[in-house]
Amino acid sequence: MFQDLDVFKVSHAMATHAANRQAIVARNIANADTPGYAARDLPSFQEQFSKARATSDTSMRATRQGHLATSAGEQVELRTNGAALGAPNGNSVSLEEEMLKAVDIKRQHDRALTIYKSALGVLRTSLGRR
Repeated sequence: MFQDLDVFKVSHAMATHAANRQAIVARNIANADTPGYAARDLPSFQEQFSKARATSDTSMRATRQGHLATSAGEQVELRTNGAALGAPNGNSVSLEEEMLKAVDIKRQHDRALTIYKSALGVLRTSLGRR
C-alpha cells in the first residue's frame, strides 16, 4: 500500500531548503558591515521544486484516480542583489529585509514540520497505531 511516501520527501526537502536559506541569511547579517558584500538568497522552494520536477527523468504517476505522486530535489543556487543605492561602502545588506526573511524562513520550517507530523499521524492511524 505504501510503496513510495513522497509527502515525507517533500517535507524533508522543505525543511532542508529552510535550513539552507537560514544559513545564507545569517551570513548576510554577519556581513552587514563588510564593504562590497552583496546580499545573497536562495530561490523560493516552489521555484526549486518546479525546476526539479521539470528536469526529473521520472514522470509523475497516478496511483489512484485524483492522486499524483511528486518528488522534490534540492538545488542550491544563490541569488545576489546589486549594491544598495546610496550605500557608501557598496554593501547591499538591509538588516530589516534580512529579519523579515528570517521570519519567513521560520514559518517555512514550521510548515514543513507540520506536514511531516500530519503525514506521520495518517500513517500511524492507517497501521492501527496511535
